[in-house]
Amino acid sequence: MKTPETRKKSFFPKQNLGGYHLKFKELGLAPELLSAVERAGFEEATPIQSETIPLALAGKDVIGQAQTGTGKTAAFGLPMLNKIDADNRVIQGLVIAPTRELAIQTQEELFRLGRDKKIRVQAVYGGADIGRQIRGLKDRPHIVVGTPGRLLDHINRRTLKLETVETLVLDEADEMLNMGFLEDIEKIISQVPEQRQTLLFSATMPPAIKNIGVKFMKQPEHVKIKAKEMTADLIDQYYVRSKDFEKFDIMTRLLDVQTPELTIVFGRTKRRVDELARGLEARGYKAEGIHGDLSQQKRMSVLRSFKNGNLDILVATDVAARGLDISGVTHVYNYDIPQDPESYVHRIGRTGRAGKGGMSVTFVTPNEMGYLHVIENLTKKRMTPLRPPTEKEAFKGQLSAAVETIESDLEENGLDKYLESAEALLEKYSATDLAALLLKTVAKDPADAVPVKITPERPLPSNKKGFNKNGRGGGGGNNRNRNRGGNGKGGSYRGNKNHKDGDRNYKNSDRKNKDQRGGKRHNDKKRGFVIRENAK
Repeated sequence: MKTPETRKKSFFPKQNLGGYHLKFKELGLAPELLSAVERAGFEEATPIQSETIPLALAGKDVIGQAQTGTGKTAAFGLPMLNKIDADNRVIQGLVIAPTRELAIQTQEELFRLGRDKKIRVQAVYGGADIGRQIRGLKDRPHIVVGTPGRLLDHINRRTLKLETVETLVLDEADEMLNMGFLEDIEKIISQVPEQRQTLLFSATMPPAIKNIGVKFMKQPEHVKIKAKEMTADLIDQYYVRSKDFEKFDIMTRLLDVQTPELTIVFGRTKRRVDELARGLEARGYKAEGIHGDLSQQKRMSVLRSFKNGNLDILVATDVAARGLDISGVTHVYNYDIPQDPESYVHRIGRTGRAGKGGMSVTFVTPNEMGYLHVIENLTKKRMTPLRPPTEKEAFKGQLSAAVETIESDLEENGLDKYLESAEALLEKYSATDLAALLLKTVAKDPADAVPVKITPERPLPSNKKGFNKNGRGGGGGNNRNRNRGGNGKGGSYRGNKNHKDGDRNYKNSDRKNKDQRGGKRHNDKKRGFVIRENAK
């Protein structure tokens, strides 16, 4: 799906294009910041940016309520960077983030935006060399971005002093509270001067978040971007009704038919992610998984490979992918329907960015249909039922992809040293037979696919409303069916029984972290081979 040439770019994708939104040059930002934004090719601010940046520039405390993927980093980052005196080498800004990945990605984005102003940004987080972080703090950064546990560690070591902070940012505050960081956050805030500006951003607004606003903020302005504005009109949303044991084969056929450029597959548990990643790899796809049990080094390595195009498919849990911001994702597959409806919005927000189209496919077992309807009520958009491709249709899709690959390789040329042998082959065999052999070599034949068995997960509980009063499923999946995997034999893959399920293990402060925002990637292509049928 190609973007019309007339569509303006936003710093992050705007989900509902109704109404006028400010251009960055109308916001009163410093020339150095405008040049950074223009260098990235963006003109219009997103709704959350249009509403919060003028308030923050005016010095007001702000509570911004918006989902991930709506431009929150720039919404608080640009006003903070605008305010900083680059000649004064003291910590003037503090950003508290729930996870290592989010801290790293926020630091990277603030650095890019503030580079022309020569703003120095230091990230501190668990799972990394604290000695290197101490040296970075001694280098007198203007902004520190960190996770609560590691920030407290530095405060207690007296390697981080916050008496000069003028702007305090709490990013993804609801996630930090869910992870049990409230006490740590209060201790950190107690080290920051009372005369400061506080900016708080959260996807949801539970009472505990409101209490923070009352306790630590001065008459904050509350900006709320409604959930229905989060569901991109540019995302084609589909669902496939199937039994759990059928989902993997259906998904790989869809991958063969749709041939997506860059894909994220969501699984409900860590075990599910491991098995899906290994199963996809066994079927010949370039895929890897990411979840909270992986080391920091491994997670960053996987993300780097995905951003650089060395991987086609990233398999992730909800928490590990929260805040993920990688441009160019064309397809999102919800292998397991999420346990709460807002997670669906977070998931599909990984695609349909920067004005480009995207597609999401959600697999639903028959007794999970109630959850699907709750999601549709939240997003105000009906999902289209999708008939699974047949094996023949999947093979046809693979042949088309193989032809494209061959044509692309031919355009690159570099075949001179093979021509003599090629002519010798043509004397023995017909050109048609040789071309057919080439296609057979390049294309994957679904009929020859390695058998893959994914360990069944307990489905979400069946109830008419789909979710309980708290908006979450009543259980199922995360802490059940442990260690029921098994290593496949005889050429098949049966998953990995050594990984535990459940994706929230928050024992130590910065071992709780499961978030990432990525870099930039340009991609206009989306192959739209979709088989529809009318809803029954």
